[in-house]
Amino acid sequence: MNIKTKLSIQFTIIVFGILLFFSVLVYYFSFTSQRANFRQNLLVEAQNSAILLINVVEVDSTLLQKIQQTTKSLDEVEIAITDSTGRILYSHGIKNLNGISAIRKSGSTFPEYITNGVKDGIHYRHRFDNQAYYVTVMAYDKYRAESLKNLRKILFWCILFSAWLSISASYFFSQSAIKPISRIISSVKQINALKLSNRLDEGRGKDEIEQLATTFNEMLADLEQAFKSQDEFVSNASHELRTPLAVMIAESDYILTRPSTSEQYVEHISGIVKDLRKLNQLINGMLELAHLKRGSVFRRTELHMDEPVTNAIQSAKAKYPNRKILLNIEYLESHEELLIRGNFEMLEIAFRNLIDNALKFSENEIEVKISETKKWIQVRVRDRGIGIPTDEMQKILNPFERGSNARFKGGYGIGLSLVRQIVRLHNAELFINSNENVGTTFEICFNKEAAEQV
Repeated sequence: MNIKTKLSIQFTIIVFGILLFFSVLVYYFSFTSQRANFRQNLLVEAQNSAILLINVVEVDSTLLQKIQQTTKSLDEVEIAITDSTGRILYSHGIKNLNGISAIRKSGSTFPEYITNGVKDGIHYRHRFDNQAYYVTVMAYDKYRAESLKNLRKILFWCILFSAWLSISASYFFSQSAIKPISRIISSVKQINALKLSNRLDEGRGKDEIEQLATTFNEMLADLEQAFKSQDEFVSNASHELRTPLAVMIAESDYILTRPSTSEQYVEHISGIVKDLRKLNQLINGMLELAHLKRGSVFRRTELHMDEPVTNAIQSAKAKYPNRKILLNIEYLESHEELLIRGNFEMLEIAFRNLIDNALKFSENEIEVKISETKKWIQVRVRDRGIGIPTDEMQKILNPFERGSNARFKGGYGIGLSLVRQIVRLHNAELFINSNENVGTTFEICFNKEAAEQV
């Protein structure tokens, strides 16, 4: 059973239950109201009969009988008047008043209302000259019977019509309510691994279905990014790994097909080891880049900005032992003020790549400066090298992109892509200022307030 049918049935049952409940209430209150009016009429009839027979001397039972016969009274009325001993003083149309004395004596309060079959009755005690007289009146409430019969018919057809109307309305409204979900199902069926760029209609994003579409679109965006990162990684890996592997295989085949000396074998193996190290560096860089592009959650702690910078400088000095790196730190007040929330290892990778680039493309000393304001912490890496062409400054931040004047230098164009990803994850900003044959300055600005919310 689909949701539309379930909603229709549930809505119909609820409406039918409400209608039935209110119909019962209407019938009950109508019945009690008409019964109260009829009992009042019975009481008036009992009082009038007692007054005429007992209080008025001129009226006897014969005259009262004529009055009852000639006066428009209650339908199928039965009247009996007795004294305190139970002796009948007057009776009219008695059919259901057998055992009047027993009935009267069973009552403890007056007036007392009774029901016998379709007739309602009353026991009334009348006092005159310190004497107690008892009047019993029973009659058939024809008006109430016909009125309630008509009311039952009206309620029956009203309930029947309302049930039909609720079924039609519930089907229409359930179809209207399910329509957005049907559209979502239809749209989702068209999405596959080749069409992850498709999106669902989010509408205004106010109701739950539109919020569901928004959430689903966010999930699709994450999946699309993951697939793109995977495809990009496979494409880059196949492109970048094919060449060095092919070179190593060709060189190995060449050395194996020709007789060589031990010195030649050592030289060849040393070259392969050198190429393998470069290959290892390339693979590590690609894995780090893919890891960051997936948006993986990594641990963030409170750290001093100078610590990852210092570690990166030490790594660079181990790689370039004869190069000079100048570190300048400007504190705002004290050493404790250079605080930021971030990932130590990721920041060290970013600074190490910037410093490595500066050392690679410059023969002179490089400068690393850490400064601080009340809102920002800046890390600046400056070299006096070949610089970057102006029209290529944004392009070099893409994976495997390098400046046109850097082809003679080793590298794979991964380092700056890693830097940009790490900067984005820390809600920081990366600025590049470069002039060809003058030098390049990379500056990372960390917003203290934004970093605390990371």
